[in-house]
Amino acid sequence: MPTVSVKRDLLFKALGKTYSDDEFQKLCFAFGLELDEVTTEQQMIAREQGIDQSHGASDEILYKIDIPANRYDLLCLEGLVTGLLVFLEKIPIPHYKAVKPKVIQQIKMKESCLQVRGHIVAAVLRNVTITQSAYDSFIDLQDKLHQNIGRKRTLVSIGTHDLDTIEGPFTYDAKPPQDICFKPLNQTQEYSGEGIMELYAHHAQLKQYLGIIKDSPVYPIIYDKNGVVLSLPPIINSDHSKITLDTKNIFIECTATDLTKAKIAVDTLVCAFSEYCSNRHEIEMVEVIYPDGTKFMSPDLKYRTEKISKQRAVNYVGISQSAQDVARLLTKMSLKTDVQNDDELHVQISPTRHDIIHPCDIYEDVAIGYGYNNIKKTIPKTPSIGKEFPLNKLSDQLRDTMANAGFTEALTFSLCSREDIAEKLGHNIESVPAVHISNPKTLEFQVGRTTLLPGLLKTIAANRKMPLPMKLFEISDVILKDLRAEVGARNERHLCVLYYNKMARFEYVHGVLDRIMHVLEVPWHSNGDSDGYHLRPLEDKTFFPKRCGEVVAHGKVVGKIGTLHPDVLVKFGLSIPCTSLEINIEPFL
Repeated sequence: MPTVSVKRDLLFKALGKTYSDDEFQKLCFAFGLELDEVTTEQQMIAREQGIDQSHGASDEILYKIDIPANRYDLLCLEGLVTGLLVFLEKIPIPHYKAVKPKVIQQIKMKESCLQVRGHIVAAVLRNVTITQSAYDSFIDLQDKLHQNIGRKRTLVSIGTHDLDTIEGPFTYDAKPPQDICFKPLNQTQEYSGEGIMELYAHHAQLKQYLGIIKDSPVYPIIYDKNGVVLSLPPIINSDHSKITLDTKNIFIECTATDLTKAKIAVDTLVCAFSEYCSNRHEIEMVEVIYPDGTKFMSPDLKYRTEKISKQRAVNYVGISQSAQDVARLLTKMSLKTDVQNDDELHVQISPTRHDIIHPCDIYEDVAIGYGYNNIKKTIPKTPSIGKEFPLNKLSDQLRDTMANAGFTEALTFSLCSREDIAEKLGHNIESVPAVHISNPKTLEFQVGRTTLLPGLLKTIAANRKMPLPMKLFEISDVILKDLRAEVGARNERHLCVLYYNKMARFEYVHGVLDRIMHVLEVPWHSNGDSDGYHLRPLEDKTFFPKRCGEVVAHGKVVGKIGTLHPDVLVKFGLSIPCTSLEINIEPFL
């Protein structure tokens, strides 16, 4: 969930009212947000960089507000204030217009761009008047969009420029890095594409974006009619066209690998900051020309209408409201709504509300507008009594037993490498009923574990400096290939116990097994009675010869117990004896 930091006094001034921290927290909750923290810039820098680094920072109160991940329109002060004022019914819902000027700016895309970032959209904000705080908010919103919908600029990268310093039509091209030369933002000399990669290789913020295009044979570049470079997306803008507080006309370009996300990012940015245009909420279109000759106007800022049933909406939420009341609740949430007939609602979705995809999203806004705390609690018409899943209940009871026996619980990964469950344990991977991952991210996560043993051995290996003895256990699922199952595999709940000390102490782990069986009320029968449990010899390469056995309960093999083979210990980086027990606990339900 993204967090927005806003200056409290600036926020209250824009809202036209001063709130206490508690009052504002309640307002945020009512609007579906959360006031995460009240702090200052000095305190934030002191936490992040150390107290000595906070010198000179502002002591102005900051509100850190958690914003839902899909509400891009609330990621800046301007959007947040507009949303809250509409919610408080102090202002009407703004209507955003995309206008086509007499002389329209053009940006033409070359075919070479398809190799790197195959989409571009653009817009112009005319006659803007911005203050320092508005400028800071403008830059911060770009960064928030880059990090969230842009997935750290891999999908979307936004560039903003002073239109009065450049001249259209513009060209979006892709050139070899040695053919690119311009002065990057806030630099004093020109650099080639390769030089820019070297320049920002150790930059705190920009170094993370270099890999997006670094290995590409061509770099994307945007320049104007006179060959003046605007930006090298997604890395850096040109110093020539940088925005200042004196900028009056802002040209916005957005390159992307996903056209839909690019349009959302530009719509969000221009709608929020069209507040500062002389003609408020009015955005100038730009003509984008693709390599195949396709033309389209950007942004389109389309409004659409969703038709929903009032009765269905209130039934989903669990409230009783008239159609007019529901329309008012939705209008408070910036969704202008008209009542048609007695039940049908026509909901107008603005270009700022890209989070509204399905009628359920509208029902959610009805609930927020009404207030979750105001929804009456009722007993369901079809009551049912829930109970703990028997296998989980048994697992928790055995966890208590193992903890009382002095063992420490571990929680290890469900995925592991092929070596962990085969070669390191002395088996052939072909004979192991493992589920293989078709495209594993790393070599450590190639298969689903078929035994809990490797995870516990790796845990001990990572904690070898801890005092002996080390006594660990884990109760978790293993994954076994099973062609009889609907999905071709099944889970099985296992209990694994590991005793690691200078002496193997097989009898110690045997005692743990006896205690577990006592708790499960399974008696010991050395003669192999089917009503109890016993051990029988087993030869397994994972264990030391003649020191391994199968655990048989109720006539079925449920697990193994034994002292691990020295070769197994060496492969896991261990050097002293280790005894283990692993059983399937599902047969004891």
